[in-house]
Amino acid sequence: MSIRHAFASLCTLALLLASPLTLAAELQALRVANQKSSLKLLLEAAGELDNLPYRIDWSEFAAAAPLGEALNAGAVDVGALGDAPYVFALGAGAPLKVVAITHADGRFSTSILVPRDSPLRSVADLEGKRVVTNRGSIGHYLVIRALQDAGLKSTDVTLVNLLPSDARSALESGNADAWSTWDPYTTIAITQNGARILRKGDDLLSNHLYLAATSQAIAGKRAQLDDFVQRLDRAWQWVNEHPEAYARAQAKVTGLPVQVHLTSASNTDFRPVAISTQVIDNLQKTADIYLAEGVLTRPVDVSQGFDDSFNAVRGLPASQPTHSQPE
Repeated sequence: MSIRHAFASLCTLALLLASPLTLAAELQALRVANQKSSLKLLLEAAGELDNLPYRIDWSEFAAAAPLGEALNAGAVDVGALGDAPYVFALGAGAPLKVVAITHADGRFSTSILVPRDSPLRSVADLEGKRVVTNRGSIGHYLVIRALQDAGLKSTDVTLVNLLPSDARSALESGNADAWSTWDPYTTIAITQNGARILRKGDDLLSNHLYLAATSQAIAGKRAQLDDFVQRLDRAWQWVNEHPEAYARAQAKVTGLPVQVHLTSASNTDFRPVAISTQVIDNLQKTADIYLAEGVLTRPVDVSQGFDDSFNAVRGLPASQPTHSQPE
């Protein structure tokens, strides 16, 4: 750790040991981008919004793309994005840095789904078929990787850009042959509609959730960010230990049956991942593949989009390699 980062950590510790009432008045509010209530719901359910030494101003977003645009514009300080959406945000020239990473290892992770009675049995069978996904999403990236793995190109299928709600309807109505999506949509489609997994993404994707902050927030709100990443780590650990409570909290917000969320939560393990060379190299592969596919219009150097000094406050040394899951 550099002298600057060591000094910043000492300042953070001093601030967080001070009176919460004093800090609430002195520390600026942290502006957090929230995608479909995910982070706020998580922290509330885990009790991690209690005794905050600063105010959080939440902004709601329906999807990753507008969330990334808000980060680009500096309208928010920090938000969570998947691999592919974060590459897009960096490609737009945003001065962003990943400050924390969480890995989700679960049964209902990003997958390509087909109807239960579909004759399709492998990705190779998708040739000439209609595949729905959201352009620039992790689902889009999975389609590209899965087709490559099967010896096909993205031009060998018809990719249809739809948001998850419309994509689900397209699959159910027969207007699409396959749908590449992520949890909780995978859980809903499998448990409620009888969809079948054609190809899981576990060996093709990192299944990482990136918490990205603006450079301005890192410089001016370091104490808040140091505290926030620790609260998120504790909250994800709480989910691992209390899947039923988390599922009930989710159901209150989404309106979906508790069992849908419980099926997902009880089959998923969340764990912190250090920012490392391996993580950066794997995200660079995502950017390079998107460039080759014409999804990105110019090269993106993702190495500029990480700040490994946050590893220390999370108890993860900067040199620590990621867990041994395929990426």
